[in-house]
Amino acid sequence: MERSPQPQVLVRSLFVRHPQNAAASGSQISFALQDIHLQIQQGEQIAIIGPSGAGKTTLLHTLACASQPTQGELIFNGQAVWQLSHSARHQLRRQLFLAPQTPPLPARQRVVTSVLAGRLPHWTFLQAFTNLIKPTDPRAAFEALARFHLQHKLYARVDKLSGGERQRCGLARLLLSDAQLLLVDEPLSALDPTLAQQTLATLQQEARERNATLICSLHQVELARSHFSRIIGLRDGKILFDSKHVSAQMIADLYKNAQSLNESDHLSAETNADAPATAASGATATGQARCF
Repeated sequence: MERSPQPQVLVRSLFVRHPQNAAASGSQISFALQDIHLQIQQGEQIAIIGPSGAGKTTLLHTLACASQPTQGELIFNGQAVWQLSHSARHQLRRQLFLAPQTPPLPARQRVVTSVLAGRLPHWTFLQAFTNLIKPTDPRAAFEALARFHLQHKLYARVDKLSGGERQRCGLARLLLSDAQLLLVDEPLSALDPTLAQQTLATLQQEARERNATLICSLHQVELARSHFSRIIGLRDGKILFDSKHVSAQMIADLYKNAQSLNESDHLSAETNADAPATAASGATATGQARCF
């Protein structure tokens, strides 16, 4: 009898506290994620959907080893992540890439430098420092940006980009990483419908070409249903469904009594799409790539 391949990611009985309740105890404990069980094979492409506040971002951060669970197990390629030493866990993170909804790009940095930071986990300190002074491979950054129709911004300053441009700049970093688990949080929230389709197609093509796993949180339910063969429905920190066949009734149950909140989110995303982004002055060039 042929054995099933070892899953790339295995999650068992995972609970994660809300950050604001980290010090709480007893009945005061509030969980952002509750009793999560997942089994993910190398190369799968998965969409996570659900109302705002469902725990989608927390789940991605937990899978990226950026948030330690309160209880339960997270196993990556057969290794129990939180039983590893700090240095071993740091090495493991090189195989992961987390693209936040709002990328931590330093405001006064040039786009070319920010995109090349996707290679930071594999650079020495000297290589990283040299790249800050003079970009080491501007052609690679140009080609990555071109796949998101942003090549004309190669030498622009990050603080001159709109919200949607910042998102695509952060995603161009992903193309320069060699991660095998790609975790992408709301990559389409500040994009118009045409750019959203193109961006999603680029992410999925990249994942297929390197046989990487792509896990993407989305508010665009129809895009999730049309582009992903596996969809996880998350609500109130719990998995409502994990299926390859998602019916209209399953979607209705997932978003029941949450419609007004989601409409507000979509309106906010559309408002922010063309607005110049303001990055925190304390952000560093290495934060995202080194942590994730």
